[in-house]
Amino acid sequence: MRAKQENGTAAASPVSRRRQRLLSPITRRILAINILALGFLGAGILYLDEYKENLIETELAGLVTQAEMFAVALSEGAVTRTPSGQYRVSEIPNQMVRRLVQTTGVRARLFGLDGRLVADSRRLVGTGGIVSIEVLPPPKDSESPLSRAFDLFENAADHISGAKRYSAYTENPRQHARDYIEVMAALSGDHVKAVRALDRDHLMLAVAVPVQRYKQVLGGLLVTKDSKDIDEAIYETRRNILQVFAIALALTVLLSIYLAGTIARPLRRLALAAERVRHDHSQRYRIPDMADRDDEIGELAATLTDMTDALWKRMDAIDRFAADVAHEIKNPLTSLRSAVETTARLKNPSQQQKLMNIIQEDVGRLDRLISDISEASRLDAELSRAESEPTDIAGMLATLADIQNTTRGPTGPRVIVTRSDGAGPLMVSGVESRLAQVFRNLISNAVTFSPNGSVIAVTISYKPHEVCIDVDDEGPGIPPGNEEKIFQRFYTERAESEKFGIHSGLGLSISQQIIEAHRGELRASNRCDAAGSVLGARFMVRLPLA
Repeated sequence: MRAKQENGTAAASPVSRRRQRLLSPITRRILAINILALGFLGAGILYLDEYKENLIETELAGLVTQAEMFAVALSEGAVTRTPSGQYRVSEIPNQMVRRLVQTTGVRARLFGLDGRLVADSRRLVGTGGIVSIEVLPPPKDSESPLSRAFDLFENAADHISGAKRYSAYTENPRQHARDYIEVMAALSGDHVKAVRALDRDHLMLAVAVPVQRYKQVLGGLLVTKDSKDIDEAIYETRRNILQVFAIALALTVLLSIYLAGTIARPLRRLALAAERVRHDHSQRYRIPDMADRDDEIGELAATLTDMTDALWKRMDAIDRFAADVAHEIKNPLTSLRSAVETTARLKNPSQQQKLMNIIQEDVGRLDRLISDISEASRLDAELSRAESEPTDIAGMLATLADIQNTTRGPTGPRVIVTRSDGAGPLMVSGVESRLAQVFRNLISNAVTFSPNGSVIAVTISYKPHEVCIDVDDEGPGIPPGNEEKIFQRFYTERAESEKFGIHSGLGLSISQQIIEAHRGELRASNRCDAAGSVLGARFMVRLPLA
């Protein structure tokens, strides 16, 4: 059951599971970041205390002006003079107080020096007695769910923002000056402003000023007004900000989803394509072409395409390499089997010895072949793990030339290293042992094909950003048309004097692989004179300077 789930389509891959989500992780992150940033701006609607305090101060300043005007009017029209020459508030100022505040929307109360309430703009005095007037608010229309939600939000905003707390406003049925601290201060000749909490949502603004005639305090005038206008201004401000915030939030969400889509969707397509490439071995699926995107995702798509192409080329090369290995190993194995079978039937010792020599040569050939195959197969992994270091290529070639000249026979070819740019190190970045292996192989290859007493010329030349090394011999050259073929695996083109099977045909292939891993180039050609005659072979190496 488990194997079926692993091999079938029932087990969803991580990419498939992510595709089933409503919002991708990138979309959620972009939404969260943008909404969080907008949320900090929107949180400003919670903190309108300074704006509210300014409105209160402005309203109190207006009340002070009105109270002083009322006090002046009362001192002129509601004050009588006693026979003793003293001034006092008349007994009938109530109608006058009511007339003064009729168009202002405020409430005025006049207290005498003894603290009694003399007049109240909300009382009517008639033949039937005193009638108190209470201005009722207009009937409210049925609130919409949106309005109720905003009211709840406003209450929460006041609670969260920690709005300033005021002492409660209380009003006794029988009012006296001592019920109001500001009135007592006004009776002492002071101008006092006060703010108290009328209920949970509203405030009471109060201003108390003295009523005086010729600097004689005759009473205290208390002018009050609720904070309805202020509350409505705060309410409208918050609602307007909230509306702008809601529009900005909607636009932010839509633009974030669009932005995330332009990032997440192509990334998901690339991930799905990579998953199909991983599971499918027929090379049907390709990475989506996003060359029209001039951004990092387009670069990623191009890189994945190049990587996939390189992967398929590597897999094809591995397949070809495996087929070549099987073919190359099959030849000596066939020879071995034939020799072994023949040896068992022969009785002549000399003929048996000849077959034993053939068997030994085939075993040696197999050993060399397997060793070279092993080195070629692990070369990629070794080069990918090895760390590049600055290497003096000129010094390396001089050392290899000295070794070859020291170990050569009396008539063997001589290696001469020349430089076209003078002395001094020429540093390249690479694995020194592998680069030495390449040039050792090229020099050995040149020695094999060079006649006795000839010269192998190794020329080092400097070009911008790269060093060029040419290895020239005086041999017969490369067969026409085989300049690229000689770098193929298991290709051999040896001198007639050499014994068959000594070389595996992997040396030049490995050398080219090493040079390409160092971002260089290895090519071969023939040197010809003016008449077109071949003077010898030339192997050209190009390596970038460190």
